[in-house]
Amino acid sequence: MSLKKKRGALRLAAFAAVAALALAGCTSTAGGTATGSSGPIAKEDLVLVASVINTTNPYFIANIEGAKALSKKLDIPLEIIDSQGSSQTEISKIQAILAQGKKVVMFVNTVASSDTPTIVDAVKRAGGYVSIWWNKPDNFEPWDSGDNFVAFQKHPGVDSGRCNAKAIGDALGGKGNVIMFPGVQDSTTSQTRVAGFEAEMRENYPGIKILENQPSNWDPQLANQNAKDLIAKYGDQINGVWSADDGMQLGAIQAFDDAGLLDKVKFASDGLYPDTVALMEKGYGNNAIVGETFHRGYMASAIGLYTAYLAATGEIVPSELPKDKRTSFFDIKCVTPDTLGDYLKYDTPTAAADFVDQLVEKGPWDTEPATLIGGGGPEVLPKP
Repeated sequence: MSLKKKRGALRLAAFAAVAALALAGCTSTAGGTATGSSGPIAKEDLVLVASVINTTNPYFIANIEGAKALSKKLDIPLEIIDSQGSSQTEISKIQAILAQGKKVVMFVNTVASSDTPTIVDAVKRAGGYVSIWWNKPDNFEPWDSGDNFVAFQKHPGVDSGRCNAKAIGDALGGKGNVIMFPGVQDSTTSQTRVAGFEAEMRENYPGIKILENQPSNWDPQLANQNAKDLIAKYGDQINGVWSADDGMQLGAIQAFDDAGLLDKVKFASDGLYPDTVALMEKGYGNNAIVGETFHRGYMASAIGLYTAYLAATGEIVPSELPKDKRTSFFDIKCVTPDTLGDYLKYDTPTAAADFVDQLVEKGPWDTEPATLIGGGGPEVLPKP
């Protein structure tokens, strides 16, 4: 089968899954109505659901850790969806859970922004509650969809990209060549991080040239292969590498290490994952990693699920919240090797459980270090 025909078949399969999910939302198996749930739901009738893009990226593994910690704290069963990087898989697995009968309290780290309306509509029809993290269309807001789409939540992507660009730009003395590894192309998270990185380079580091970018779908293995390809193409012309998240960065670092170029290249990325922390502590590759942005996957999933839980149990009424608590931006920190020590406490064996304890005490908008800092609408992109 030709590549063109394969892509066409995949699109048809994805369309069929979307249609099936919408149909599932219309049935009575989940006990919902076309307008969603009309009152508080008893705790014993709830199931927590955490949907992640894959289970190979450390960030998504941390999402699962946060969901498990909240499940234990609230004593509510949990189901995990591994989307395997596929919108079709994501949608079909959500469909199956919606057909099980209990009301869902759901956190979804969507594969693609365009998945969000279909997922929200189906959860609403099933009488469940959902918080979406990271990706949605800019013109699709929670307050236009009723109380069942409780919240859209994220850390600012533009700030993340700018932070990383400054770290690489300073490390290179404002001169050199960089390559980029964005995430999924249809991802507002990746798009905003790319926009921030490119804007910072354009405005403040005009001596640095972006040679090429290769979207790597948040997949360390794909980033590793893409890095190998770009090393073969550009060789020692590459002075800096930016990745939209640490999972991809770890794959890229391995490729440069294998090529014997690691100690000649500077890296920056988003996430400050535990594996990245270990490399920075060692000064690995001639202090190859020069900048990071800090947040934690377990914090995101716990915040998302707990916000949806509060709506499901009637403790908050989403339509009565201010807009910045429906479309919410949470704090993100720039980290350098010099400030790394300030963040090690968030990776202890009990860190996820400790965060959940504080979350239940203080609520989803006031729990350090992931406090609400803005929102109320789409993230504003820099002017090109």
